[in-house]
Amino acid sequence: MMSAAPDSEKDGGSNQTRVERASERELVVTRSFKAPVRLVWAAWTTPDLFRRWWTPKSFGITLVSCEMDVRTGGSYRLVMKHPSSGQPMAFFGRYIEATPHERIVWTNEEAGEGGAVTTVTFEERDGVTRVVMQDLYPSKEALDEAMVSGSTSGFGESFGQLDEVLATLE
Repeated sequence: MMSAAPDSEKDGGSNQTRVERASERELVVTRSFKAPVRLVWAAWTTPDLFRRWWTPKSFGITLVSCEMDVRTGGSYRLVMKHPSSGQPMAFFGRYIEATPHERIVWTNEEAGEGGAVTTVTFEERDGVTRVVMQDLYPSKEALDEAMVSGSTSGFGESFGQLDEVLATLE
């Protein structure tokens, strides 16, 4: 792997979220969760659960709308609002692949041609689910821009929040 992203973070718990720039165009986030894959999958694919953990609380951003049709060929639309601007920001795309309990692949179309394709894989072993999220950008410059804008930060916090949600599901 190339150098670690500057936002590699450790959450407050025993699990560590690892954020690495794996190549000129690829950012990889890895974390293990002490929960069975069926619960982790549900947290990634159920709008009411997803909205509880996806946006880092410290960012002050509210996920005001979360529409997800997680199936191959389905689509999603997330609308977020930051308190300082009050302006809604829409994030949307389509699901290229959705294999239950194994893999989700989606486009990030709000960025136009600079949008990444995100692949999330789930692998359970002995009640612990390893999640690997890979963002593949169309160019080095697109990933550089995402990193400078801060849109690639906060994964440690978000995944820590996912841990909290999973603890309520067991």
